[in-house]
Order: sequence, then structure tokens, then C-alpha cells
Amino acid sequence: MTVSTTLVIVMAVLYACGVFAMLERSLTRVLIGFLLLGNATNLLLLISMGFPGVSPFYGAEGASDPLPQALMLTAIVITFAVSAFLLALIYRSWQLGEADTVFDDEEDISLRVRAEETEDALDVEEESAETEDELTTDFTDGVVSPITTAVELNRDEESTR
Repeated sequence: MTVSTTLVIVMAVLYACGVFAMLERSLTRVLIGFLLLGNATNLLLLISMGFPGVSPFYGAEGASDPLPQALMLTAIVITFAVSAFLLALIYRSWQLGEADTVFDDEEDISLRVRAEETEDALDVEEESAETEDELTTDFTDGVVSPITTAVELNRDEESTR
């Protein structure tokens, strides 16, 4: 196994663990998941950077790409800033409620129930509109009869005789 393959595997594991941790309701786990995602992104940029140990502007052969290096510095700054914001949010949440777990409040639950009721009502309206649309068309004002061929008309006439 080469170094690049090892880095790709570590990056994939960090992304998977970061996403899994961010799906929790605990703000501390969300912070840990975000830090894992930030480190995985830095590894991704490190892998795409080019030849290790070569400066970006060192001759024509074997030159490293400077763009991923600039993106990595930007990713580090963004990860630091969002981590500081999440730490402040966790601290404030702990001060107010002595817990860092986010729960649904009564207003969220009532909004969810109202949205489900509205969705059910819209589904019923759509079903009734679909049956009306099947009977009419935009080109005529009346009810549309299905297209019949001459063979079907002959069969219908013979069956009525």
C-alpha cells in the first residue's frame, strides 16, 4: 500500500466519522464532527497538491500546484472560525440550559404537525385534480372521448348486433 492510498483511506474514514458525528443532537459531537470534516478536507487537499516536498515554483518539472496549498490555508482558517463559533454556542447553551443537547420545542412540534396536515390536504386536492385532468384537455372545453380506430368501431358494431 502506497502513501497516497493510505492517505485516501484515512481521509475517507475521517469524512465518514465526521458526518456520523454531525448527525447527533449533542453540540459537542457536532463540533467534533466538524473538526473531523475539516481535517479530512485538509487531507484531501494535501493528496491533490502534487509531489511532496517540492515548492510550487521550483522549475518546470515536478512542480507542485500552488492552488491546493492556498485552499488548505483557507480551509484551516474557516475550520478555526466555525469551531470558535460552535464553542461559543456550546458554552452559551450550557449556561442557559446546563445541557448541550438540542431538543425540539413545542412550536417546532406544532409546526411539523401543521405541515403534515397541510401536506395531506394538498395530496387529496392533487388526486381530485388528476382525475379531472384525465377527463378534460386544454384544446377543448368539453369531455374528451378516447381515440378509437376503425377496427374497434367495427368490433363494437358487431358485438351490438
